[in-house]
Amino acid sequence: EITSMNHGFAVDRETLPKNAVETHVSLFDGSNCGIALKDKPVFSVQFHPEASPGPRDSRYLFERFVGMMKERKRA
Repeated sequence: EITSMNHGFAVDRETLPKNAVETHVSLFDGSNCGIALKDKPVFSVQFHPEASPGPRDSRYLFERFVGMMKERKRA
């Protein structure tokens, strides 16, 4: 998806732990814009998913988060 970003900091992909995977990368400067952990229910993005161009472009992020909460509640 195309997002709007305005920040001066980014995660250095070279410093990510082995259990982390880069999920989003800026098309403008190649900076990291999202990570997820392979072994834990954790993910993050460095943009505003609610401000995407289309009404549902980043909806999957919210659905994924809600799914993680439901899974945790069942555990």
